[in-house]
Amino acid sequence: MDLDALSGVIAYKHTGDTVTTVTAAVDRITINRPLKELCDLELSGQVTFATGRSSMEISLQVAKARENDEKSLKEDILMICAFTMVSLDPSTKKPVSISPLQVETTEEKRLFALGEKNYNAKKALAKTTLRKQAPNDLESDLIHAMWLKQLEYSDPKISTRRPANVILMDKSRMHTTQIMQPQYRNRHNFMVFGGFLLKQTFELAFCCAASFSRSRPTFLSLDPSTFENPVPVGSVLYLAATVAYTYPLPAAIENESNQGSKGQENGSNISELSKESKYTRVQIRVDSKVRNIEHGESKPTGQFNYTFLVEKDIKVMPRTYSEFMIWIDARRRAEGVGASIEGVENADVAGHAQDDGTMDRMFE
Repeated sequence: MDLDALSGVIAYKHTGDTVTTVTAAVDRITINRPLKELCDLELSGQVTFATGRSSMEISLQVAKARENDEKSLKEDILMICAFTMVSLDPSTKKPVSISPLQVETTEEKRLFALGEKNYNAKKALAKTTLRKQAPNDLESDLIHAMWLKQLEYSDPKISTRRPANVILMDKSRMHTTQIMQPQYRNRHNFMVFGGFLLKQTFELAFCCAASFSRSRPTFLSLDPSTFENPVPVGSVLYLAATVAYTYPLPAAIENESNQGSKGQENGSNISELSKESKYTRVQIRVDSKVRNIEHGESKPTGQFNYTFLVEKDIKVMPRTYSEFMIWIDARRRAEGVGASIEGVENADVAGHAQDDGTMDRMFE
């Protein structure tokens, strides 16, 4: 909630109070290193990408606060995140143009280029969504391999049975329902604050991962997530969490899919990350919708994608076609996030990620 609030303050510093600014998406929240001590935290951020349209990217970081207002070092940074904010006309609620960002220093230019890359990547991803394009050859092979395994598990003539650590996707679902109270509204009107929605979805995702793995999950990242419709005070909010994807993949399924894709680029680098590890990454998808009590109509309000790490070898297996599409979508997200994080780390190695102190950041 504090990160979303700070991103709103930073956005208003850029646009002024003549417009209404709302959170359109959370592009990423990534844990760099865990907090293992009691200490003061410093939240800071700035606008890193704005071209004069209605949207802007806000980059934030959470770091250990150093004494005497000293600048945080790289090892002090605990979390990095990025929010997309959109400015609206207060009367018409339609997007309005804002001032473009002027970049001067080398670091500002690097961050602007990274924001532009993320912006173009989101546009390209929207064109290749599963609603518009069918799964590719490798994804089809993975689906077919899992389908064959399901037949094998249920065939009484075959002795193979589903392993205890392979859980069906429909058995992992968790739901919550709650009415939206006025104390959760934002500063503009009687719409619920986006940070509160993030908090509720995170708590449900954590419980879902814990129930699925029967262990205490460690939060790794919030992957690209979008707010679709506002949530009015007095409405009923429905949240549904599902284990959408786990990796590495079961060896049998991965081997069969690779055999069916000979000569192709595997493309599943994420499967190689933990093959020799006892840990499993669990991606939780939380779908939210809001229902108007008076009229009974419901609208989707957003989809949130959280990744956790659990100290257990456990896998999820979809059964229906809809579940396979959820699995494929989550797999694509996992690959995309991995590439994004790798790009940021490479920039750090190049020596450009350190703030030289000239950047105009807002602190809290």
